[in-house]
This record gives sequence, C-alpha cells and structure tokens, in this order.
Amino acid sequence: MGGFGVIDAPPGDIMPEMQSYNLLYREEEREMIPLCLDQGVGLIPWSPLARGVLARAGSDDATTRAGTDPRIEYLYTDQENDRQILDRVAQTAKQRGVPAAQVALAWLLHQPGLTAPIVGATKDRHIEDAVAAVDLSLSDEELAFLAEPYRPRVIRH
Repeated sequence: MGGFGVIDAPPGDIMPEMQSYNLLYREEEREMIPLCLDQGVGLIPWSPLARGVLARAGSDDATTRAGTDPRIEYLYTDQENDRQILDRVAQTAKQRGVPAAQVALAWLLHQPGLTAPIVGATKDRHIEDAVAAVDLSLSDEELAFLAEPYRPRVIRH
C-alpha cells in the first residue's frame, strides 16, 4: 500500500485552521477562534455564505441545492433568529445597493484573524461579489446590526 509516509522537514510558520463560519453559523467563536487568535493561527473559513443561503437573503428564489440538501435547513434556517439574520443581511444590502453576498462576506472579512474565506462559485458574478466584498467597509453599527440576532446552536449528532 503506497502513499503513506512521514515528511522529514522542519516545522514552518504557516498554521491555518479551517472551519465553517458565517453569519448563520458562528459556533467557532466560543472556543476555536479565541484559541487561534491567542496562538497566532490563521483562520480560513469555509461556507462563508452558508451554502448560498446568505447570498439569497431577501429573495424568494430557491436553488436546486436548497431543495435537495437536507443539511441546509438544520444548519442555517431552523432557528427563529435565522430569519432575523437573513432579513438584516437583505436590509443592509438594499441600503448599500449591493448584493446580499457582498454584505455577508464583508461582515466575515471584518472579523479578527480571518484571512481567505473559501467561496464556492457556480457563476462569474459569484466571484465578482466575493472580490467586491473586500472593498465593502461596514460601519461598527452595521456589523453589530448583522451579528446581534445570532444565538448559539444546539449541537446535533
């Protein structure tokens, strides 16, 4: 059996931590993010748009994935406060004149220690929104407005 071995190299300075993190799922704020910040470990969030749910905030458009992925409901839309978060993303996007995806990504990029979110894209505009989010500066009031409704989730097995 091949492909199993040990790399004989000195440890380097690159130490990333990858975790699911977005406005609808912020469980890593309890322990992992504070630990990584304390230890100087970079954070690379995946699913920054909650499997596309945050990108469609304020829209009734449903994707095939939204109707077929059973994890979307229990991860991102089954708590009472989830709707509040989505409404606030949509409201902020409307006030700013930008897509909801840009607001959700900009919020994420304002969080301490986060570096390069892993964004899935199926259309060119998804990449354009992700790039534009880098330059979208949200005020402290907007950041608090978006974050306030979040409530910790019950861990499920």
